[in-house]
Amino acid sequence: MAVQVCCRGQRLALLMLSRSVSHSSVSVREPDSHTPVPFSRSAIGTFFQERPLLTNPFTQDALLRAYLQRHLPEQQVQRDLLLFGERLVSEIEALGRQCELSPPVLQRYDAWGRRVDRILTCDAWTRLKHISAQEGLVAAGYERTYGEWSRVYQMSKIYLFAPSAGLYTCPLAMTDGAAKVIESLGVPVREEFKRLTTRDEKRFWTSGQWMTERRGGSDVSSGTETVARRQQDGWFKLYGFKWFTSATDADVTLTLARITDQHGRKVHWSFKLYCIEFVLFTHSTLRPLLLQTVTLLSVCLQLSEEGRGVASIANMLTITRIHNTVCAVGTMRRITHLCREYARKRAAFGKLLKDHALHVQTLSRLEVETRAAFLFAMEVCRLLGREGNRSARDRDTLLLRLLTPVAKLYTAKQAVSVVSEGLESFGGQGYIEDTGLPSMLRDAQVLSIWEGTTNVLSLDVLRSIAKSSGSVLQAFFTDERLQVAEASAALRPAVTSLHTSLSALKRFAQTAAARPTGTLEQSARDLAYSLARIYMGALLVDHAAWENATHTDIYAALRWCDQDLCPVVSRDAAGCYDPQTAVMDTALVYDGLQP
Repeated sequence: MAVQVCCRGQRLALLMLSRSVSHSSVSVREPDSHTPVPFSRSAIGTFFQERPLLTNPFTQDALLRAYLQRHLPEQQVQRDLLLFGERLVSEIEALGRQCELSPPVLQRYDAWGRRVDRILTCDAWTRLKHISAQEGLVAAGYERTYGEWSRVYQMSKIYLFAPSAGLYTCPLAMTDGAAKVIESLGVPVREEFKRLTTRDEKRFWTSGQWMTERRGGSDVSSGTETVARRQQDGWFKLYGFKWFTSATDADVTLTLARITDQHGRKVHWSFKLYCIEFVLFTHSTLRPLLLQTVTLLSVCLQLSEEGRGVASIANMLTITRIHNTVCAVGTMRRITHLCREYARKRAAFGKLLKDHALHVQTLSRLEVETRAAFLFAMEVCRLLGREGNRSARDRDTLLLRLLTPVAKLYTAKQAVSVVSEGLESFGGQGYIEDTGLPSMLRDAQVLSIWEGTTNVLSLDVLRSIAKSSGSVLQAFFTDERLQVAEASAALRPAVTSLHTSLSALKRFAQTAAARPTGTLEQSARDLAYSLARIYMGALLVDHAAWENATHTDIYAALRWCDQDLCPVVSRDAAGCYDPQTAVMDTALVYDGLQP
């Protein structure tokens, strides 16, 4: 069946029925004229849209380069990141894509029926492990070549690496966390620590994290049922059920278990956390995914003191949450880079996207979000570096405790929003798997889930305030960054907004202690958002007040501070935390639900 179409210069809309009309059966009948008609001899045209190209992400990142120029002006750092950026484009990007297309496979049995429980990964995954060692993506944080700025240097590389890594950032975060735990506890596992922090690809080990049991969730104290039985040689055997692991193919891993006595009975505890233990599995006995209600592994080594397992997790969580933050910001930066590059080559409605004011306005808003997130992430990394270098003041330690969960929860939410909006810049191609773009949104979504969901971390913020008797908030309110921009006329609107928001937040905090516990819990999420927005604003203003700052730095600070920086106060005024509001929230959520 042929479809005859008369072409007289007008545009026609055709409905093709795939079952009855094939592509090859469409023909074009020219009008009886010798005058050429556009497209008269073409069935599909010759246009192909140019795809967005990834170029060296370091040279394309003005804020990263300016930040390092201001705080870490080391030629070696600049050169290393420049070369790393080139390697990302020429090698790592393709490896990460291969990992996305070739996920791991669990081989339970060999060809002769023997149980092997072997995880098969693609060659690219192994190659990324070698590159991670060579580039010092974990080691740089422990070599401390640049003193208190060593973590900033390390995380700058993670920030560039993450969007191209095919999620290899997960085992790196777990490895960094394990190394931090070993270092902080001072336990005699020197060889394991060296392997976790080496640049030698042949000796480099990664670490996993086995926490999740049937009960799941972040409440590992009550959710841990696995028991550890001490052996005569001082090692332990574990019995229990773990159904989810991070970095399952790692060389060693950390987990939690409860100690039992010589009769196999759980030791009685007077506090909920008393009998949680931290243990390290050795490399030779790791059997990934064979996690049943029998012996999990042959032997394991106790790391923490008895009853201090959950407390020992704190250092690990700080590291993994900061990794989460840096990966979120790296993803945001990557999508904004691709969007602006694409806008210079994609035309719609008669002009390039970069010439559509509304499109550029949208990208500008994404850029402001990304800049604020970047400065926040780097500040937390700086505080982590001071803590690791033993140069942290009391105020630095308090800020690190408060800001780590705040940065993780807020940047994770930003990443989902920014990447989702960014995908719209590519139209339909943003949803086509073959472009590799949709995986950015999928991978961004997990950032708000693992290492503590938004609500869990919001409650952790409240916990940090309570345990420090408000000292973490005092450290926050006395941050000196707001003072440096006082004399800048250009930044005055932003500074005024920050001062107003800080004052309002301080009044809320002063009255919060007298409120019912339920009220505080209701406000926890908005409180965390307020802390994030105000601190991000302070960092943007501080950067814009730098003597080498540009007009775009000032503009970004002004645009950020245009928004409601303190939503907890706005919503409190609207009655969002009143007892009756909680009742109505429940009624609304369960309206119409049948028993």
